[in-house]
Amino acid sequence: MSTGTNTIIGYSRNLPASDPNAFEVRTGPIPAPAPGELVVRVEAVSVNPVDVKVRAHASPHGFRVLGYDGAGIVDAVGEGVSEFAPGDAVFYAGSIGRAGSNQRFQTVEARMVGRKPERASFGEAASLPLTSLTAWEAVFDRLGVTDDSAGDLLVVGASGGVGSVLLQLVRARAPKVRLIGTAGAANAEWVRSMGAHEVVDHRADLAAQVHALAPEGVRWLFTAHSEHQERVYASIVEPFGRIVAIDDGPRDVSPLNDKSIGWLWELMFTDPLHLPQSHHQRWILDQVSALVDSGQVRPTLTENFGPISVDSLRRAHAAVETGRAVGKIVLEGWEG
Repeated sequence: MSTGTNTIIGYSRNLPASDPNAFEVRTGPIPAPAPGELVVRVEAVSVNPVDVKVRAHASPHGFRVLGYDGAGIVDAVGEGVSEFAPGDAVFYAGSIGRAGSNQRFQTVEARMVGRKPERASFGEAASLPLTSLTAWEAVFDRLGVTDDSAGDLLVVGASGGVGSVLLQLVRARAPKVRLIGTAGAANAEWVRSMGAHEVVDHRADLAAQVHALAPEGVRWLFTAHSEHQERVYASIVEPFGRIVAIDDGPRDVSPLNDKSIGWLWELMFTDPLHLPQSHHQRWILDQVSALVDSGQVRPTLTENFGPISVDSLRRAHAAVETGRAVGKIVLEGWEG
């Protein structure tokens, strides 16, 4: 186990990303792992919309460390951990209920950690955990898509971090499902490269475009942008179909009643927050790692903002806040 000090980047006030004081650096001792935990020497992180939302609105309770994607090297293992050893390369999302990965050394529950894909760099690996866990749970656990499923799946927000990996996962595991992705003209080619069979423009009449491709409606709909879309979705989804949303509620689902359409929510943090004995997310990450190493899934890193620092985190948060980021923004290495 390493000795010395830990570099920790967090926030103590809800400031805009443009403010030079939005983040601050503190130091502390390198943590020791509790039973069931790992200490990971963090080599790369990425920034997700949840980081932006928490920084802008959630109380720091004095000082809060963000970061819900990490990749690095196991530095120490706690009592009862047999799956990992110091020196192992890992990747993980962790829990919103704990200090995040924006620190040089982080404690994380071993049950939430997967083995880093051998074919991916640390930066590439850090682009995957939160989005691949969200996508896997949304499609395979919530919507119930299986290896043998056939039908149409509409992916609203297909160029984003979750949509980009979701398309690849479905292509790899459910090849009979036709994928229809939404994107603006500038991102249509990216969405096709991620695996969409068809692309529709979300700025135009979505219902008309989807019905031109699937006159009876789609069986499944994944959405990262569901606000005020309930009636549109009700017209797009076939009777007894299912919708899964990853953005915030509440929503008026009454337009879905006539067709008995199910509305489901997906929050990746449900497992770490409420299922303390679950190892499901470790299993998912190991499946994703194998798919990356077999060439069936590729990391969705589109921009590397350089070493992890106050300034690079501010720039990354500002970019994610625009809502126009394609794929994932990653920070790799440490200054100094």
